Amino acid sequence: MPSPVARPSGYESFPYVERGVDFPGVELSDPSHRRSTYAAVLDEERAARVERLFAENVIISFHDHPQLLPSDPAETFTYVRTKHEFTAFTELRGAGLTALFDKLFGAIGATTWSGWRWDDLTTTLGMRLADPAHQDGAVVARAGKDILDAKRDGHIAFIMGIESAGAIENEFDRIDVLYGLGIRQMGFVDADSNTLGSGQKEPRDAGLTTFGRRAVERMNALGILIDVSHASNQTSLDAIEASSKPIAITHAGARAVWPTPRMKPDDVLKACAGHGGVLGIEAPHTTVSHDHTTHTIESVMDHLQYAVDLMGIEHVAFGPDGFYSDHVGFHHATSANLGLSALTNAGELRYDRIAHVDGMENPSESFRNVAGWLVEHGYRDSDIQAVLSGNILRLLNGVGR
Repeated sequence: MPSPVARPSGYESFPYVERGVDFPGVELSDPSHRRSTYAAVLDEERAARVERLFAENVIISFHDHPQLLPSDPAETFTYVRTKHEFTAFTELRGAGLTALFDKLFGAIGATTWSGWRWDDLTTTLGMRLADPAHQDGAVVARAGKDILDAKRDGHIAFIMGIESAGAIENEFDRIDVLYGLGIRQMGFVDADSNTLGSGQKEPRDAGLTTFGRRAVERMNALGILIDVSHASNQTSLDAIEASSKPIAITHAGARAVWPTPRMKPDDVLKACAGHGGVLGIEAPHTTVSHDHTTHTIESVMDHLQYAVDLMGIEHVAFGPDGFYSDHVGFHHATSANLGLSALTNAGELRYDRIAHVDGMENPSESFRNVAGWLVEHGYRDSDIQAVLSGNILRLLNGVGR
């Protein structure tokens, strides 16, 4: 098994900068390191079917972080605040992905404890865009057509998004600026509230603000996909009602399956589907279930099956929210800053402590394991194609310009 620490000579990103001079000399995680042991039970014919599905179809992650983080999670803040977020390009190509919604690391990259400021956001976005521009076979997608072109050309496409619009503050035209810089998906709020609406950790849910309604209209007009993954319940419902176009929940699960504030209740999920939207099922350390309290791919699939029954297969996809590092260590290192403990009901729910989510710990393994699980459990090719990309492509074409 490879070392969990990558050698500096193996870092692919930012080939034009000097290690230890232009950014801290922290050791990064090795993207080829594997913790999972899960493998779908497939005979030769079904295994070949999985490979055919990957070869013939576009594969899209609705929410991921394709970056390498430090091998020591305690160094996360120091590392991310440099704005150089290293990406595992070779691993992503081997994962079979055509495209992923690349979410910047948000509040943990801020210069203040209260979250991203405008300069933090634009600087980090510029850094992210500079990196794939210097990588063979990596492109930035600004429309659904770009994703199809990437599949044709054998490239990996990055769709740039942010998890919270808080950095625009009350500067309305900053939405246009972000669109011009390549942002095609925007989360309304993270856990904390902002000028657009209430976040999911607020004890009093005030819903969408007047400014938030104006932002919905502008995002609709520009062609930016609205994401309410971290929004409060009322903010989510208000945004769905106010939007003239379908919205997304790019990474979450069903609260009926695991009752934490991080999950979405039935009324939000049904409203999302009723307006043509799509839910991306999340993975790391969130989508536990009462039937599978040891969090593995089986827990994740409990959320998938519930969402399919409630919303319809045409409104479900996968947004695993993975990255290349120790997820458990990362959550421990960042929970105080991100308010993660307030979103888990940790004292009220019994679940097994784990070292990793077996089968879905990073972007390299998630989607092949998902496809294998779906084939093993009798899903039709058309349904597998829908949740691996078809639903997202339809949504993008309905929102974009």
